[in-house]
Amino acid sequence: MSPDEDVQRLLIQFRDEAGESLGSPFDVPVTITPDKLQLVCNALLQKDEPVPLAFFVHDAEIVVSLEKTLAGQSVETEKVLDIIYQPQAVFRVRAVTRCTSSLEGHTEAVISVAFSPTGKYLASGSGDTTVRFWDLSTETPQFTAKGHRHWVLSIAWSPDGKKLASGCKNSQIFLWDPATGSQIGRVLAGHSKWITWLCWEPLHLNPECRYLASASKDGSIRIWDTLMGRCDKILTSHTQSVTCVKWGGDRLLYSSSQDRTIKVWRSQDGVLCRTLQGHAHWVNTMALSTDYVLRTGAFEPAEATINPQDMSGSLAQLKERAQQRYDQVRGQEPERLVSGSDDFTLFLWRPAEDKKPLERMTGHQALINQVLFSPDTRIIASASFDKSIKLWDGRTGKYLTSLRGHVSAVYQIAWSADSRLLVSGSSDSTLKVWDAKTKKLAIDLPGHADEVYATDWSPDGQRVASGGKDKCLRIWRR
Repeated sequence: MSPDEDVQRLLIQFRDEAGESLGSPFDVPVTITPDKLQLVCNALLQKDEPVPLAFFVHDAEIVVSLEKTLAGQSVETEKVLDIIYQPQAVFRVRAVTRCTSSLEGHTEAVISVAFSPTGKYLASGSGDTTVRFWDLSTETPQFTAKGHRHWVLSIAWSPDGKKLASGCKNSQIFLWDPATGSQIGRVLAGHSKWITWLCWEPLHLNPECRYLASASKDGSIRIWDTLMGRCDKILTSHTQSVTCVKWGGDRLLYSSSQDRTIKVWRSQDGVLCRTLQGHAHWVNTMALSTDYVLRTGAFEPAEATINPQDMSGSLAQLKERAQQRYDQVRGQEPERLVSGSDDFTLFLWRPAEDKKPLERMTGHQALINQVLFSPDTRIIASASFDKSIKLWDGRTGKYLTSLRGHVSAVYQIAWSADSRLLVSGSSDSTLKVWDAKTKKLAIDLPGHADEVYATDWSPDGQRVASGGKDKCLRIWRR
């Protein structure tokens, strides 16, 4: 009798994340490994290029073998066992491990840092009233954009990477050209209190990147026509400061406010569609499941080269590429929205369809600073003053794990383009890189002399940038 014969066998059925079955049920030894499942599943998928896959049984990932995963679960061996397969990113982003540059220039704290959609440019906004552009090929200061007369609180790249918008505490918005560092058009003035957030219209809706939405402490959201340099619409309904505004890929605008609500607007005519209520305190932050694909527009991180490029192609080509990428990430269901609040909770919503939340996500013991969907939309990460980062299921909002290691408040987080790594900046002066798969600390990055307020991971995967109270901008590479 060969040793194989007494191995238990099971009937399994592959299904995708939406529950569609792939092929018909077949029987496998219970000792089957993910590698073997991968071969079988890719054979059934009949793709030219085999895709890396992850496999799950009842929400538990098969890491070593099917047997090991089933050990803690009660399984009826007579029934067909569903195995969910998830395509993973085809490319890998390597973790950053060292600081390659410490860039001085700002004379006050660095409040925001942001890479352009392809990772070609890096911009930072500071309490010294300037926006600075940094040359990434040499990692040196390139342009200092002067014009604001107060702290620069928010910066946002247009999804074509050709313009940067910045908003200040003096309630003015400036537009800058990253290639020259000079101002584009006139100052966008109209808000009566400071600017809290800026967000551009998605590339697949308008490849000219003409419209910009701004949120302000004055309780209004304004939509600006950046070509004409004037305010196109004013959206009023919030009774207190608007903390965040997002421009969704299905022509909806979402705004969160200190009045404890989130409002959903139609971007074409500014009509208020619905108000989402549930939070018991200020809503500080929001994220859309499509944020990353909207941010990167027509740029596909899997095709990134070592030397960052501008996007080439006609407006129609860029629009089509952005539309394809958006449709692929969005899938069949409308965008999901997650909101974080001073009440220590997060809510997951399907704002296009329902004003009731899908899930109330509790566990944080202090207010939530930032929340972000992973680029593949499967995981939500939230950063909090309770020193932890928590990971949640991006579809259901179910709690997955806590990433602990920071010894003080976590301010900002950023995902790598392949959704496998997460970087966090904290008031404990360190950055930390976490592995989303093992859910453990991958690399600790000390170096800053004081609190780290801002951090971003370039969409081409090459660099992480961070800035904070020590006025230095640091660039980290692998």
